[in-house]
Amino acid sequence: MRRQFSDQVRQSAVVLAGLLAVLLFASVPPRSSADFSAPSPPVVVPVDRDGVQRVTIVVDSYSYTPSHLQVDVGKPVELILNSVTIITPHNFVLKDPTAGLMIEEDVPSGKGTIVRFTPTQRGLFPFYCDKKLLFFKSHRDKGMEGLLDVR
Repeated sequence: MRRQFSDQVRQSAVVLAGLLAVLLFASVPPRSSADFSAPSPPVVVPVDRDGVQRVTIVVDSYSYTPSHLQVDVGKPVELILNSVTIITPHNFVLKDPTAGLMIEEDVPSGKGTIVRFTPTQRGLFPFYCDKKLLFFKSHRDKGMEGLLDVR
């Protein structure tokens, strides 16, 4: 009887440890639409001497920094995406076919990627990471999104 009880305790501990690992892995709370509707003030992307609007974006666990960019219409844009994550890969998705924006670029963990495009229309365009693991929420659902303000 005592051995059966200790086996049950051991099994319960394994189940509890597994549940704890899942909870810790998925514990980053998603941002609500209310959080995203009031973005931080935009970072006005400067125009370099070569005429390119260039900015570095830090890609971290479930965030882009800066996440709100302001650029000029008709001028080339270069986004230098630097991942500071150790294990988790991300991507950068900015899709609006009517504005000619069809970007989907992987950003491997610990590496950098450069995204180049020229915005042809004014407007507000969301960008995000759509990566996800198994049945967990996507990175976008966890708040990994930003806003491109083309003026």
